[in-house]
Amino acid sequence: MTFKEQILQGIPSKLSAKYIYPLDVNRAPKRKDILSIEEKQLAIINALRYFPKTWHQELAQEFSEELKAFGRIYMYRFKPDYDIYARSISEYPAKSMQAAAIMLMIQNNLNPAVAQHPEELITYGGNGAVFQNWAQYLLVMQYLATMTDEQTLHLYSGHPMGLFPSSKNAPRVIVTNGMMIPNYSKPDDWEKFNALGVTQYGQMTAGSFMYIGPQGIVHGTTITVMNAFRKILPKGENPNGKIFLTAGLGGMSGAQPKAGNIAGCITICAEVNAKAATKRYEQGWVDVLIDRMDDLITRVKHAQATNEIVSIAYIGNVVEIWERFDEENIHIHLGSDQTSLHIPWTGGYYPIGISYEESKRLIREEPEIFKEKVQESLRRHAAAINKHTAKGTYFFDYGNAFLLEASRAGANVMAENNIDFKYASYVQDILGPMCFDYGFGPFRWVCASGKSEDLDITDDIAATVLQDIMESAPDEIKLQMQDNITWIKDAKKNKMVVGSQARILYADAEGRSKIAEAFNNAIAEGEIGPVVLGRDHHDVSGTDSPYRETSNIYDGSKFTADMAIHNVIGDSFRGATWVSIHNGGGVGWGEVMNGGFGMLLDGTKEAESRLKSMLFYDVNNGIARRSWARNDEAIFAIKREMERTPNLKVTLPNLVEDDILNNLF
Repeated sequence: MTFKEQILQGIPSKLSAKYIYPLDVNRAPKRKDILSIEEKQLAIINALRYFPKTWHQELAQEFSEELKAFGRIYMYRFKPDYDIYARSISEYPAKSMQAAAIMLMIQNNLNPAVAQHPEELITYGGNGAVFQNWAQYLLVMQYLATMTDEQTLHLYSGHPMGLFPSSKNAPRVIVTNGMMIPNYSKPDDWEKFNALGVTQYGQMTAGSFMYIGPQGIVHGTTITVMNAFRKILPKGENPNGKIFLTAGLGGMSGAQPKAGNIAGCITICAEVNAKAATKRYEQGWVDVLIDRMDDLITRVKHAQATNEIVSIAYIGNVVEIWERFDEENIHIHLGSDQTSLHIPWTGGYYPIGISYEESKRLIREEPEIFKEKVQESLRRHAAAINKHTAKGTYFFDYGNAFLLEASRAGANVMAENNIDFKYASYVQDILGPMCFDYGFGPFRWVCASGKSEDLDITDDIAATVLQDIMESAPDEIKLQMQDNITWIKDAKKNKMVVGSQARILYADAEGRSKIAEAFNNAIAEGEIGPVVLGRDHHDVSGTDSPYRETSNIYDGSKFTADMAIHNVIGDSFRGATWVSIHNGGGVGWGEVMNGGFGMLLDGTKEAESRLKSMLFYDVNNGIARRSWARNDEAIFAIKREMERTPNLKVTLPNLVEDDILNNLF
């Protein structure tokens, strides 16, 4: 059968041979054995409902084996035999170009060069899934191939509920992931209900089909690292030969060495999974691969002596580095961590003193012992960091729940008031006040033709638009504008494309709208093919996350989730091609609510109208909320926008003088 024929058939009419799992891939961690006998039987019943009764006897045995071995039913047998990657949009069978664009993005998220655990449909973060199983993938692709522009596909945590009549102005797909009743949103709830096959953890851009490989976080990491060095170094001094130490190379974290190279420092990134580290090395995302501590010490001292710009992957535990560098008196200028601590007990963080393979055994067979070892390691990890910060290291939480889980483990990470953490998150210190409050965030686009020359043209268009905006930009945002102009001009040189021909750029509502309009005009003129717009959920208004995206909200509302819900609803009727809303993502299940969108530009006037309406709201919804929280930068930004847009009316806060509060209580 051809690729198109396989897509159109959905679940095959004949039962295929049992799948032989490839030996050379990075497998997902084995999940906790958490279900009772009755619940395991329910999980089998739930899985079999995708298939005809004549297959049930054989598949029941097979799915029970998967559940025993992996803690999940992935339905490996139904993985298609064609290569999965982002093809040109014209290669997909579809009645709707918008639906074809979504198919392209789904396949990009599952491309083995992009995805962390592609066999298990996991894109990044250890558990960030596109679908729960391969039957869902087959059905969704079939639905997308047959739907029209007057239908909407509704996805419940990967499950395609079906096609419903709608309109050309409605989104083509509505995605929800992990939307739990609040009292059932603890880590073990995810383990249980995901094992039952009724919910999934979509991370942020995994389950919303907008992941573009490590590049997706490179820009934000570059901004963070550059500005962190600006905070600690004398004005004008560059970061050459200065150390940025962190951990994680598996998914999103794989961006860190590339960002360090662009920022111009020595980046040391520890990774316990040798396959993950080697993959990033082979992809050119890290310069040097080292697996012995003595070799690391020698290499780092040489880089310091020569003011070298270099990224080093250390196959081992990052705690070893923090402790050994203290002994060797090697000064760490910047420190952070980007392991997947949102899932600390299921492979997101590996404890020091235990091998990677033994850790995986403990996760499955002795989870309570593994949890104890993780918490011991976190206490030791934090103690080593504290020694370095006492000597001048600037440590920041990179929004991966490091400080949150360290505090829960009893590590010394709390401030004197025993309420706040002693270290700020990068959003509190850098991205919040410098970017999000002004409306700057991670705008993305994918050239649906698959042509690298189209990406080159879009890079040039974006750079030209930003330079035009820069001429009249107020002083408050000129640094952000210049950093982004520099970024986009160097984007191709930095070789960041993995998978689809995609790009990311931090821009505000004005920049996003003008860049998108220029793309749409270029499509209309035949200069480039269609373009898919999107963004990271880690943005101005897509995410309510008290320990990351909204950590610089100080009016007491950082634990509310109204903004994310308004964002996805508002985008849906303003022109988005698809919208998504997720529980979890980045900092963990039950800790965050986040939403995203995708939008196809096809060169039409209708696309121009949609992009202007939706992109404006998508950003300014968040600025309005941040200004109501009394953030000075957001108040400036929303006042400026109201002056430019008379139809925008936002409630502004009346500021209170401190002495008003004296002697009230």
